[in-house]
Parts: sequence; structure tokens; C-alpha cells
Amino acid sequence: KLYARSDRYYVKRYEDETNLRCHLILDQSRSMQFGSVGYTKADYARTLTATLAYFLNSQRDAIGLCSFSAEVDEYLPPRFRPGWLRRMIVALEKESPGKVTDLARVLATIAERTRKRSLLVLVSDFLAPIDELETQLGLLRAARHEVAVFQILDPAECTLAFDAPALFEDLETGEEIYVDPETARADYIRQFEQHQRNVQAICERLGVQVTQLQTNDPLEQALADFLRLRQMSSSSRM
Repeated sequence: KLYARSDRYYVKRYEDETNLRCHLILDQSRSMQFGSVGYTKADYARTLTATLAYFLNSQRDAIGLCSFSAEVDEYLPPRFRPGWLRRMIVALEKESPGKVTDLARVLATIAERTRKRSLLVLVSDFLAPIDELETQLGLLRAARHEVAVFQILDPAECTLAFDAPALFEDLETGEEIYVDPETARADYIRQFEQHQRNVQAICERLGVQVTQLQTNDPLEQALADFLRLRQMSSSSRM
């Protein structure tokens, strides 16, 4: 018993001496299951999250994982200890059935669970209503958390890159609609680009770094953006 208490004390002290607490927040909703390049947005996002986790662990940072769809599906608090990275990778390998996205609800839950100042890395396609996104991200920023956003998109989503008329299914709601890409493309791109501008504007107003990636982009680009964030945050704490 004495050993167990001592072990817990030294583990806690060791974690308190790490450089950073980071929550990796991963969207596993239905819309993330789409893919046109041989793998899905979910595959790309999980690989990105695992890459970030490996890098942070190598820097002796405490890392945690939150996977979500309509609500938090799995939560591992930030830790730096032997075997913790492996536990996170195992959690990332689990297949998620996926539900609709409820970003506002999930971010509110994260805010309740995250008391100590942390870096929150949100990985999502953001293809969901963003009416409350600014409010919830604003609450996290007001609590002095640093926030980084990686928006993951498939190339076909950005341009409606389909040739023939077809029945399209909304992966979030299951609703189906018949679309002729040739006639719908211009209006689709206009609305899609406006949505992208809205996401970008929300992040800029709150001082949140946002990186927009397509699934055919190299992961090195995402890691380079993340390293720039780390450098800026380290400078601000000095």
C-alpha cells in the first residue's frame, strides 16, 4: 500500500513537470466516414492524431484523447507515463459507428473537464451547423486554453467532383437527395466557400490557429503548422 501511494505521488509529480497538457479532440461522426482517395477523412484524421500524439509524447508532454460524434464517446485525460501512448493508439484504432456531429455539446463537455490550462487540438471536418461554435470556443479561450483547429476535408467535397447525376446521402442525417452536379456545382461551391470563410473568421476572431487540410495533403504540412503553434505558445509563456 505504501509503495502504491508513493508510486502515485511520483507519477503525479512527474506529470506536473511535463511541458504541456494537450487534449487531442477527434471527430468520429458519420460525415468523417466519407472518402474518395482510397481512404476516408476518419482514416486521415486518426493518422494525424496518432502522429501528433507520438510527437507530443516524445517531447515529454502530457497527452489526452477525446473522440466524439453527438457526444463524447471516449475520454482519456492527459498523462505522461509509460504505456500511455500505446493506450491512446489502441483507442484510436477502434472503429466508431459514427453519429451526427454536435460540436457545441462536445466543446461544453471538454470545458467542464479541463480545469488546468491546456492546449486543445480539435480535428474535425466542421461539416455541421456552426451557430454555437464561436460561443463554445470563446469560453475555452476565456479560460486561457490554447486552441488549434485542423479541418479535414475530402477533395471531392470541395468542388462537388462528380460527373453524372446521382442520389447523394447526407452522412450525418441519412437524408437522400437527387443531384445533377453540372447544374448544382456553382451554387454548391458558393455555399461551401462561404461556410469555409465563416469557420476561418470565427477562429481568427478568437485567436485560434486553423489549418485546413484535404486528405491528399501530406501529413508533414499539418505537423509543420503544429510545430509553429508550439513555438509561438512557448514564446508567449517565456
